[in-house]
Amino acid sequence: MASRGRTKIVVGFRTMHQRVVDELGRRIVGGAWAPGRALPVEDALATEIGVSRGALREAVKALVAKGMLEVRPRTGTRVLAPEHWNHLDRDVLRWQQAGDPAALLRDTGELRRIVEPEAARLAAERARPDDVRALSDALAAMEAAAARPGRVGYVEADIAFHRALLDASGNRLLGSLGRAVDIALEHSFHVSTQTPGAVEASLPAHRAIVDAVAAGDPAAASAAVLSVIEAAAQEIAESPGLPRAPG
Repeated sequence: MASRGRTKIVVGFRTMHQRVVDELGRRIVGGAWAPGRALPVEDALATEIGVSRGALREAVKALVAKGMLEVRPRTGTRVLAPEHWNHLDRDVLRWQQAGDPAALLRDTGELRRIVEPEAARLAAERARPDDVRALSDALAAMEAAAARPGRVGYVEADIAFHRALLDASGNRLLGSLGRAVDIALEHSFHVSTQTPGAVEASLPAHRAIVDAVAAGDPAAASAAVLSVIEAAAQEIAESPGLPRAPG
């Protein structure tokens, strides 16, 4: 464990390719090479990481696809600035969680304020019976997990709830967004639920969302979600799991 509140991330890689992509991605996010700087020459970097040149090239291609590197003739492979990165990519989110967890928490909170209240409003207007059932089932899973020792499975159920809400909006892009940012949500929920009383307060607040969507009340649904988001922001600020600057 590196610092107070920082979750140690353990990732198993099925292939050498995944391991090399992860190694390079973590280094880029961690600032090992500044934007605009060329990576070390291929032979040297491959030797340092302990892989073949072919494996390194395939990893570079993967990071080019994520917007983190660019390859140009005669100038080599260079790191791109963060504004070019695909910040909805699961790997990029995971590397950011490890490298700058406080910034990811901030960005996640801002994204939720922008997206979820409108998604809830649309859900109240468009949700089908199956959508309401999915929300109710996710809430039931949250309640069951909250009653278990250690609240095992609570965060996963909470993520499922918010995915179901975005799906219930009837907007396919919002549904896909929910699946794309689940790592960011998991990080946020792990921190917020460590605040004493957070889980107990969260359950009736989520019930209010379900009730408003089921009743077809867009204003109430939007307000209920915003209440959950604002409460989570306060819980994160007070959480013993909040990443702290060293020193």
